[in-house]
Amino acid sequence: MIPVIRIEDYNYDLPDERIAKYPLGERDASRLLRYSDGTVTEHKFAELPDYLPEGSLMIFNDTKVVPARLHFQRETGAHIEIFCLEPVMPEEYVSMFAAVGSCRWKCIVGNVKRWKNDVLHLYNPYDSQEIKSMDLRASLVERCGETSIVEFTWSDGAPFSKVLEVCGSIPIPPYLNRDTEAVDLERYQTLYARFRGSVAAPTAGLHFTERVLERIKARNIETETVCLHVGAGTFLPVKSSLVSEHAMHREPFVVTLELLEKLIACKGKTAAVGTTSVRTLESLYYIGVSCIEEGRPSDVCQWAPYEREYPYSTEEALNAIADYMRAKGLTELKSGTRIIIVPGFRFRIVDVLVTNFHQPQSTLLLLISAFVGGDWKKIYDFALQHDFRFLSYGDSSVLFRRQA
Repeated sequence: MIPVIRIEDYNYDLPDERIAKYPLGERDASRLLRYSDGTVTEHKFAELPDYLPEGSLMIFNDTKVVPARLHFQRETGAHIEIFCLEPVMPEEYVSMFAAVGSCRWKCIVGNVKRWKNDVLHLYNPYDSQEIKSMDLRASLVERCGETSIVEFTWSDGAPFSKVLEVCGSIPIPPYLNRDTEAVDLERYQTLYARFRGSVAAPTAGLHFTERVLERIKARNIETETVCLHVGAGTFLPVKSSLVSEHAMHREPFVVTLELLEKLIACKGKTAAVGTTSVRTLESLYYIGVSCIEEGRPSDVCQWAPYEREYPYSTEEALNAIADYMRAKGLTELKSGTRIIIVPGFRFRIVDVLVTNFHQPQSTLLLLISAFVGGDWKKIYDFALQHDFRFLSYGDSSVLFRRQA
């Protein structure tokens, strides 16, 4: 049954001065809130390895943020901002970034009402010769509600990945209320980012340094990765009063057979770095169900976890995916999820969560509440009272799942 949840019950007062507008000088210099068995304490992020159970399996999201924000100009002088959300043609990210000459994206277009179907040219205020030689143009193909399909064309034979590097900017969150600066090129990206595709960073990973990662390994904690490309929809506030009326966007992800085998064999705790890793890992159970019942994996629907009782164990579900992959000769599984994790959700894989502090009335705050058995207010009151820094460049927390 879809739970009845009112989003106003997940609100709190977040003063603007508590939002971290810039990262700290050192990634691991942030503070760390620890929550376990209803108790909240304060620590330093560099100490995180000391609080992770030995023998755990820790999962990171190795997606990479792309410079997805582009600024164009009409002949009238009007400025149009185009924010690339997900590829349309080619559909696959790898093929898209290798595309030459033209491609199509689903985009959010600022000032779209001022765009009268004319071809836009990239805004080039500093008369860059490299930008000139690319001659990047944008044509409006179709309006689709809040998003639009935009076709990009360019001239110099470069792949689209290079076009974005030269012409685009890193899309830092709007609540920072500033333009992208040089510091964001490095710091709005995790150290271990590998696969291009996200339009927002999996920010829990921004705190990790090589020395923290080395200390994690020294504690006999195995590390693995998933890759979920973060879409802008993940961070949108819930606008409807009832959460049941909020639509989650699809986010593509990739998991390896090696990860599945480690999850099946793991006898210790499973720790997820970030809510994106949680959503990927918890989606695996429902993909396993589709393998058992339909003989193949399928995308995870938003309300699948709540629609009925499932008779399968987590091990059965994960084994069903692994068996399917072996039968098909696959080392990677590509799928997608719209899963929403709200109070009442049954966690089947993740025991420990490393995460930042999230916006009021957001789906991410609902996930936190589900994970800590409703204790989110205690955690956030502590963080506010102890001057923790909030949101993407803010401080961190390590949360141990509250048993139902």
